[in-house]
Amino acid sequence: MNYEKLHQHYKEEQLFGRYITLEHIEPLLSSLPKQVIGQSVLGKPIYKITLGKGKTKILMWSQMHGNESTTTKALFDFINYIQSDEAVSILENFTFCLLPMLNPDGAALYTRENADRVDLNRDAQNLTQPESKLLRKTFEEFQPDFCYNLHDQRTIFGAGGDGNPATVSFLAPAYNEAREVNEVRSKAIEVIVAMNNELQKHIPNQVGRFDDSFNLNCAGETFQSMNVPTILFEAGHYQGDYDREITRKYIFIALISGIKYISENDIVLNEMINYLHIPQNKVAFYDFVYKNVKINYDNIEKSINFAAQYKEVLNQGKITFEAQIVKIDYLDDFYGHVEIDAKGETYSDEEYNFPIIERKATFSIGKNLKIVNGLPQ
Repeated sequence: MNYEKLHQHYKEEQLFGRYITLEHIEPLLSSLPKQVIGQSVLGKPIYKITLGKGKTKILMWSQMHGNESTTTKALFDFINYIQSDEAVSILENFTFCLLPMLNPDGAALYTRENADRVDLNRDAQNLTQPESKLLRKTFEEFQPDFCYNLHDQRTIFGAGGDGNPATVSFLAPAYNEAREVNEVRSKAIEVIVAMNNELQKHIPNQVGRFDDSFNLNCAGETFQSMNVPTILFEAGHYQGDYDREITRKYIFIALISGIKYISENDIVLNEMINYLHIPQNKVAFYDFVYKNVKINYDNIEKSINFAAQYKEVLNQGKITFEAQIVKIDYLDDFYGHVEIDAKGETYSDEEYNFPIIERKATFSIGKNLKIVNGLPQ
């Protein structure tokens, strides 16, 4: 199966970039078997899509965190594919219950939390929020065989510490404090290994394994503890892809290859070693690292390294990326998605001869190199 061509053909072109809201997806829902299952804190509808008539039931939800939109785009790419003539057998063998935007208020505000400033992925036990209650109610009514918890992760994560970004990461959440592996968690592990095997053909060494610290307040741990194999998907950074248009393709490939594996294979529960071979996510990156920069501080010249990171800002319906200086020195264990070697040239900006934390990353290195919003001009 040529997954790259599949995605090119079924990519939902009406969704693009990082800012994806209810207003973006509602036109796409008009032709789908949808149902409004309730409302958000601010009264926005929360939709459920049900597709297929098969025995194996899979519940997927996206944008539990409002500013994590990559998997929403990939989910609509996936919907386009499974409704095609190429995928008739999928809808015969599976039933999908899809919540494409669990947190529409947070999506509009481009915030992680909902309108009550609650992280819905820390509300799976207390169920204080209407969105959390709707997810639990859907879970209980649908009684899935698998749960897919779809998220984004920041650009700071690497797949291990060898300088490879974690473009896609997975986790089979723990079901108890001891982080033991039972048959339920093993089923999730086996599907993750199958998806990783396919992704290694496309993004070798850029798949990570998310930390499995146990927190029963999280949706993944809750559903895993309720005996349903649950998989966390984390859409991360691909080189230069800040709109996450390339990453969405790899989430799509993971979704399709995982479904294909479940359809064609008996779960044999013997993939733990291969799962642990997936390198664990590590905080190992900044967006920009500047090396060997000469500064003059209190009339003393010295050479330093420093880093800048994009801040994502909602500005008139679009996300702008504003680079700020975030770290000076002590960068031995970090990489930059962009690295610039000043080779001993001197730092200067409009006010100072040295970088300052939280200032915009706009400055000069020597006489010939101008950095504007993090990037060389």
